[in-house]
Amino acid sequence: MTARDWYLDELAFAGPEHLDDAYVAAYDDKAQTDWDAEVAMLRGLGLGVESTLVDLGTGSGGLALAAASVCKRVIAVDISPAMLAIVRQRAEAAGLRNVEPVQAGLLSYQHQGEPVDLVYSRHTLHHLPDFWKAVAFHRIAAMLRPDGVFRLRDLLFSCALSEIDAVVDGWLGRASTIPGVGWQRSELAIHMRDEYSTFTWLIEPMLTQAGFTIESAEYDSSQIYTAYTCRKLS
Repeated sequence: MTARDWYLDELAFAGPEHLDDAYVAAYDDKAQTDWDAEVAMLRGLGLGVESTLVDLGTGSGGLALAAASVCKRVIAVDISPAMLAIVRQRAEAAGLRNVEPVQAGLLSYQHQGEPVDLVYSRHTLHHLPDFWKAVAFHRIAAMLRPDGVFRLRDLLFSCALSEIDAVVDGWLGRASTIPGVGWQRSELAIHMRDEYSTFTWLIEPMLTQAGFTIESAEYDSSQIYTAYTCRKLS
């Protein structure tokens, strides 16, 4: 794609903490994600020894590194140089030669090679305003093979407008009080003020407009988190 001077600068929207080496080094302790469970889920969606997986917003590479042993090629994409430095170090230490770190974002990653089988994105989309979310979905569909799978999980509110104050206040009230473990209330408040979580009833038409069929939607009981399994229409 030709560079366009009107495209959003994703590095400027990444959040300064994601560019900070000290924050990145402690990121996994805060996130506490079971990557083996995520890989098992992807295997159930067709990830296998001949598959190519693109992990958009790979962060410190937890999913990319865990998936590398069960598929052919993993492209670990992140806008943050600090995050990608961790991915490279961990891949080299583990002897993983099929993990390809790429510094780019949802709007700037340029896929090389055959269309991919699966695209995975977890807690990255909320860095983009809604207009750019829709553009990102279109770009993701373009890199997938027909019938390919897009797995999305993010902070997407599955509630009515009239419920949002109670939902967000409840979420902040359940924030971690242990420094360095989980997300603190102040961090969640910054997320709400400065980032771009949105509603499921806005996201779902964007996905269908981009050429996906939504095979499953998993709405967390908190009404904060939602996960989608989407398939590109043939």
